[in-house]
Amino acid sequence: MVRNPERRTALVDAAIEVLAREGARGLTFRAVDTEAKVPPGTASNYFTSRDDLLTQAGRHIHVRMTPDPAEVSEAMRAAPSRELVATLLRWLLRRVAGERTGYLAMLELRLEATRRPELREALTEAVRAELEANIAFHLDAGLPGDADTVRLLHFAMTGLLVDHLTLPDLLGEDTAERLVGLMVDRVLGG
Repeated sequence: MVRNPERRTALVDAAIEVLAREGARGLTFRAVDTEAKVPPGTASNYFTSRDDLLTQAGRHIHVRMTPDPAEVSEAMRAAPSRELVATLLRWLLRRVAGERTGYLAMLELRLEATRRPELREALTEAVRAELEANIAFHLDAGLPGDADTVRLLHFAMTGLLVDHLTLPDLLGEDTAERLVGLMVDRVLGG
């Protein structure tokens, strides 16, 4: 087995780009090699199968979309409040829009996971861990609401993000940001 972590990461990043642009059906070893600008056959040396490549891409997307800890620390300098929750969710909206490729690839992977049990298991594990980490972060930061508040905001934001990224003309940027504020007010009671 080849053990070059930088090359593996570059190949997984290339797979994410292909997924976002071509969908799961377009994800082939050849397409990944081309996207990564490596010699033909490279991806097949790093991944045992297409399923392995899909699973690795699913795990890596979450790493790629995780905010910089310094930026999180800076954002959390404000006192815990409903306004801070809205600010954080608006920040999420802008970060996801800035990492549109990764989020679209995640949507492709979620659809593909309905047909691939191993991928579904990996994605469920990753998303569950992310949700649990978000709940812990919210509670530890003393933000208003409880674990169910975070779950409700998670599912509401997921729907908003899907529409905002897949049908960008449905809502303008201002409307999406305004809806985040309404969402927080309604869920937290404001």
